[in-house]
Amino acid sequence: MDAGLRAAHWMRVALDLARQAAALGEVPVGAVVVRGESVVGAAHNWRETWRDPTAHAELIAIREASRRLGGWRLDGCELFVTLEPCPMCAGAIVLSRLDAVFYGAPDPKGGALASKMALLTPGLWNHHPEISGGILADECGMILKDFFRGLRPRRGASQSRLPAGARRDVRVAEGARLESE
Repeated sequence: MDAGLRAAHWMRVALDLARQAAALGEVPVGAVVVRGESVVGAAHNWRETWRDPTAHAELIAIREASRRLGGWRLDGCELFVTLEPCPMCAGAIVLSRLDAVFYGAPDPKGGALASKMALLTPGLWNHHPEISGGILADECGMILKDFFRGLRPRRGASQSRLPAGARRDVRVAEGARLESE
């Protein structure tokens, strides 16, 4: 398959995940980790639902890929994500040793690969993946614009975008106590 068609195919998979995020009231970002032609990790944002600032699509997809492949080194894997990764996710990309990152829409407010800064510039770190941006950028950008446009009329009504009755699946290590206990 042609490289451009392949990248568009996997970005469409990430877009489907972003649509699932939007349906839950999450910022619509989807991410897929691929090895060869197989998905080894996939996720969308869960920050609002889980009330976790680190629950970005990229981090969750990388964690899933690491679990599935049995190690933290994701050599031979590529990440496809609908929005340019932030600094936190750029760090995870370096640490996980992904071979390549393909992103859709640029993020002028927080993008760490090209828009706001270029954290994955070759020579900065011990690992530097191939970076390609603008994959289905219009479609990836539109889902975000539509989502935020839909939020504007509701601003002030509630601080949470969680659907009524939604609750985070909290996992606590044995012996740990929550403040509310």
